Amino acid sequence: MTVWEGVLVFVAGVLAGGINSVVGSGTLITFPVLLAVGYPPVVANVSNGMGLVFGSVSGAIGYRDHLVGQRPILLRLGAVATVGGACGAVLLLVLPPGAFEAIVPALIAVALVLVVLQPWLAGKLAERQGERHPHGGIGLLVATFVVGVYGGYFGAAQGILLMGVMGILLSESLQRVNAIKNVLAAVVNLASGVVFVFVADVAWWAVALIAVGSTIGGVIGARVGKKLSPTVLRGVIVVVGTAAIVQLLLK
Repeated sequence: MTVWEGVLVFVAGVLAGGINSVVGSGTLITFPVLLAVGYPPVVANVSNGMGLVFGSVSGAIGYRDHLVGQRPILLRLGAVATVGGACGAVLLLVLPPGAFEAIVPALIAVALVLVVLQPWLAGKLAERQGERHPHGGIGLLVATFVVGVYGGYFGAAQGILLMGVMGILLSESLQRVNAIKNVLAAVVNLASGVVFVFVADVAWWAVALIAVGSTIGGVIGARVGKKLSPTVLRGVIVVVGTAAIVQLLLK
């Protein structure tokens, strides 16, 4: 990696960390950059996920005021996300490269629909079922595991997927859901990273550059994201998610 390629990877890390903190799908910035500077796809994917752990952590710290009182749900969902992330990492190492990526655009599209319709769907659920389960129930546990598997395997837009399902199933504001999302994304990336350290090839310089960049970006993204109204935040999610679908379809 040349000096200028390193600068490019670092800047991509900053942008990805900021986007992940606010919405998700920062992988769609860093992953193509790593490919562009010459890393093989699996090495790029592995190194990218490990580097973005730090950005998710800094984003979660930035949203710490929105995590007050969230410990029970973080423990429940965090445990499930950890298992899912580890499973996804194993799948990356044993399945053909295109196995999961074929359904990624559809998954993101479903998540965007959930985000857009969240206020209406949440109201309908409340009418039919009374108060929603404070921790999302078994449905959210299953969804978190599935997204964790996907996040450990590839990770692009896992935040959008999490925002979609949690926005429907949890009795929380969108900002508090976003705070939970940052924690879960960090957990998934960390779980998959632990697996990769032992059994995969890792580009450590790329990991370091993305880690530093995404940490800075996560702090900036949290400051910006907390100031957005729920309507604007949904709009940002839709724009970024749509761009992610287009990019993946054009790969």
